[in-house]
Amino acid sequence: MTSAQIHSPEATPSLWLDRSATPGAFYAGRLMECHECGLRHDVPALPDGTAARCVRCGALLHRFRAASLDHAFSYTSAGLVLFLMANFLPFMSLDISGRIQSASLVSGIVALYRQGLWALAGVVGLTMFLAPALRLGALFLVLGGLRLRRPPRWLPRLYRWADRLRPWAMVEVYLLGIFVAYVKLVDLATVDVGSGLCSVGALMLAILAAGTALDAETMWREFERRGLVPPVPPVDPHRPACLCHACGLVSNIPADKQGDCRRCGAAVHLRRPDSLNRTWALVMAAILLYIPANLFPVMTITSMGTTASATIMGGVIELADAGMWPLAALVFFASVIVPVLKLVGLIVLLVSTQRRTTQGLRHRTAIYRIVEAIGRWSMIDIFTVSILVALVQLGELATIEPGIGAVSFAAVVIITMIAAMIFDSRLMWDAAGENND
Repeated sequence: MTSAQIHSPEATPSLWLDRSATPGAFYAGRLMECHECGLRHDVPALPDGTAARCVRCGALLHRFRAASLDHAFSYTSAGLVLFLMANFLPFMSLDISGRIQSASLVSGIVALYRQGLWALAGVVGLTMFLAPALRLGALFLVLGGLRLRRPPRWLPRLYRWADRLRPWAMVEVYLLGIFVAYVKLVDLATVDVGSGLCSVGALMLAILAAGTALDAETMWREFERRGLVPPVPPVDPHRPACLCHACGLVSNIPADKQGDCRRCGAAVHLRRPDSLNRTWALVMAAILLYIPANLFPVMTITSMGTTASATIMGGVIELADAGMWPLAALVFFASVIVPVLKLVGLIVLLVSTQRRTTQGLRHRTAIYRIVEAIGRWSMIDIFTVSILVALVQLGELATIEPGIGAVSFAAVVIITMIAAMIFDSRLMWDAAGENND
């Protein structure tokens, strides 16, 4: 086993966990496996405010903050209030010749559904409404439940589902989509920014702060301390063991190298089943969908009897012509460059793994980390379309309808995100013979 690198920023005072009154076993050193390269580490008990990173690929293993759960509960509570405000208050209003149309978080979903694009409405509804709402609500129940003297036994299961929703909650991407929509509309009509925009911005900050404050390993060890999950058994070095991706526990598994996690109950495997083939299938599907996503219009604009179609690149050019070069560059990067980089990056990772390439393992792991992180930002165009469709429904004066290109592009974004989740980066290190122990 390897000792992890310990990074020690300035410590913060303990608010949630009284370590002097806590059995040492719950916060003592543990065997942990890097979820990116598969190297196992003996991670010692971390002082408050310190983090442990993999010595081989640099991935974060565990960051301990004694105040983690307290801070996360505060931010989550604020996020729930802000989410309600963001839904009841319009964030933008459009005025054309005295006809006023307002938009809130749900209006774009409703508009897409009424246009018959129920699949696109479902994607937008999941990523900017359902996922944030369910995640905030679940975290509030979990963190609030842990403050009770007798917390409910279903809290660990609820937290596991809340953690699964994390990559699909895209409020920060939606906020950027609002700015893009504003720039597109400001020359068309009088655009007023409503108080709901402040709520959306504050909601984004609350969600980001809660995600930053909350440490998953600290949460699961608190579940152990409160008796909500079974105590962690020692790992027998003479039997096969694997990492649970749901809770991060390293535990022994049956000889067939699959089973259920002893701590959270999730299915565990030595490696994600059929990871390479499933990732290849998703990448090929995304490549095929990326062609119509760029060829077909993402929306059709009708104004005073004149109809024009807009593609993804057309939207970038429109922003540049309006003098909004920084925003045009950002949209170009998120909507054009990022999907291509994701597809190329995944292909490089797949080919190098199947060819058992031994060079550049650390760099390829960094590529995987980037591909997994940037995928969500390509949803900017989809959110922009949903906002424009909700606002510009003014009959003969002006109407915006979503196009089939938006459906294809949304499918590309979702499929590439799933592909990055399915790809098991540890296979790169396995293929290079680095995980033979």
